[in-house]
Amino acid sequence: MDNHYGGVIWTNHALERLRDRGIKQGDAWATWSSPQSSRKGNSGSWVYYRVYGSTRIEVVAKKNEKGEWLILSVWSKPVYENEKGRESFWKSIFKKLFF
Repeated sequence: MDNHYGGVIWTNHALERLRDRGIKQGDAWATWSSPQSSRKGNSGSWVYYRVYGSTRIEVVAKKNEKGEWLILSVWSKPVYENEKGRESFWKSIFKKLFF
């Protein structure tokens, strides 16, 4: 794996997480460069998300003092297609209280 893949800097931690979790570096880079969604993380970082089939890849990145992007960590989570049967928290509380 390349610690300057795609024109960004990959920390050793991020590269280890890719190896440990069996995530392709190209998929992680594509998630960062073209996310389906993102949110602000901690300490100036951003978390980028992208779904590949039944897996959601999440990439944590931030700019360093030189303005260069650093990939800090990467992980994946399964995506559950059929969550329609799940009730909202408040609906389940209401049912328990009144029925």
